Amino acid sequence: MHSHSGQFCPGHAKDQLEDVIKHAISLGYTTMGLTEHMPRTSLEDLYPEELDEPEASLAALAPRHTAYLEEAQRLQKLYAPQISLLIGFEGEWLRPAYKTLIGDLAAHPAIDYFIGSLHHVNGVPIDYDKEYYARAMASVGTLTNGTTTHGTCASATTTTEPRSENGEVRGVNGCEEKMYERYYDQQYEMLAALRPRIVGHFDLIRLMSSDPSRDVRHWRGVWERIERNLAFVASYDGWLECNSSALRKGLAEPYPCRVIAEKWLSLGGKFTLSDDSHGIAQLGTNYGRALDFLSSLDVTTLWTLRREPQHQDSAIGKTMQTSLIHAGVSVDEIRDTVSKWSL
Repeated sequence: MHSHSGQFCPGHAKDQLEDVIKHAISLGYTTMGLTEHMPRTSLEDLYPEELDEPEASLAALAPRHTAYLEEAQRLQKLYAPQISLLIGFEGEWLRPAYKTLIGDLAAHPAIDYFIGSLHHVNGVPIDYDKEYYARAMASVGTLTNGTTTHGTCASATTTTEPRSENGEVRGVNGCEEKMYERYYDQQYEMLAALRPRIVGHFDLIRLMSSDPSRDVRHWRGVWERIERNLAFVASYDGWLECNSSALRKGLAEPYPCRVIAEKWLSLGGKFTLSDDSHGIAQLGTNYGRALDFLSSLDVTTLWTLRREPQHQDSAIGKTMQTSLIHAGVSVDEIRDTVSKWSL
């Protein structure tokens, strides 16, 4: 339910979209969500690889999205006998001003759903590299007597980190804890504004953390925000993805980690499955490990969208309308397919 191609996500991904789909079919995929990144509208939102010619890079984004939708619809029809292709996009929440754009993109008649994602804190990427992660942390600052002091974290290089009363390390000079809080506050802004069908990599903030496996329940302010966000997603029946890309990037658990997944399930929350692939080589990677993780949580069903006919014109023998329904898929059924792979 979360994938990218080099054709429409150059710099981040590889391969033509049609080749990615052909490979998915060869693996036994029966449903695949296409979710190329949405266009951005400001020079300050460009990634480093886009900065050689920033004006040209920015100008290319909206036309590329239009071309993606046209190609996705062509491929959806072409490969319909072999695979159900869902057309979506990944909505990137950089700031509240993006609400209107994401809403407009989602209203396109070809769009089946979108993923609501946060890759930034205060507009700074948190998953690009360690340098940008440090910049994001520096943008948050620390709290002194209730006042935000910006820039304090920029020189946070001590090796002995402060601990809270229960002994949990708070992050470099406490700044990482504050950045986690800011991440989940901005995630909540996105959730409240957009109510996305799927919430992308819920705890992406831990990817480049000083301790990606830390138990975030020990950071009281962080955990309260996580619980708030999960409860809100559950309130409108949104889904979290079990995103196996965390495993590909060296983390011990998929997104979200175990303690967050357990809390989500206690709220009756539903999971979908994704590899967040950026090309053929990453399709389905670590699905076996992700399924083991889900089984250890007693998850037996994952969720997707399925197109169903609404009206059949018997006179011409054609379906006039279709609608998307929520469809459960057995974890065991997916495991049977994955077991045949050599990934």
